[in-house]
Amino acid sequence: MQKTNALRLLDAAGIAYGIKEYPVDETDLSGVHAAHLVDIPPEQVFKTLVLQGASGAYGVCCIPVADELDLKKTARVMGEKKVDLIPLKDLLGVTGYIRGGCSPIGMKKQFPTYIDETALLFETIAISAGVRGMELILNPQDLVGYISATLADILRSNPRQ
Repeated sequence: MQKTNALRLLDAAGIAYGIKEYPVDETDLSGVHAAHLVDIPPEQVFKTLVLQGASGAYGVCCIPVADELDLKKTARVMGEKKVDLIPLKDLLGVTGYIRGGCSPIGMKKQFPTYIDETALLFETIAISAGVRGMELILNPQDLVGYISATLADILRSNPRQ
């Protein structure tokens, strides 16, 4: 198993975690596909999204892979008038990570991070370990505490519910 920066940081902090590896399919980098491959329900697998506010400040959001981020709720939580996802071409330069392997742990700089409050419904959640093909499984409260994240309602509501 490859030791990623995220894993080294958690080891140094003494935070317990597990790893699930899966074969990478370059044609389907979706988190739902990854959740299926590691046999974890999609609502327990969180994707990492990087945004930029109208002020120019960056923020990071972690939400369940099958859900969509509500940009208006997120802007309010970030204290911004408006937020947008950063262009994919900027992801590596801003975070040090590539699409499909972006972790909220170990980015080039620690940005304000917002984790959807549904994370607390589970004993463990999965996030990217920092490379494609590897999920990091840990207690959501350990993650929140380690990266000083804010728990918030940032999901787009499903009108069919």
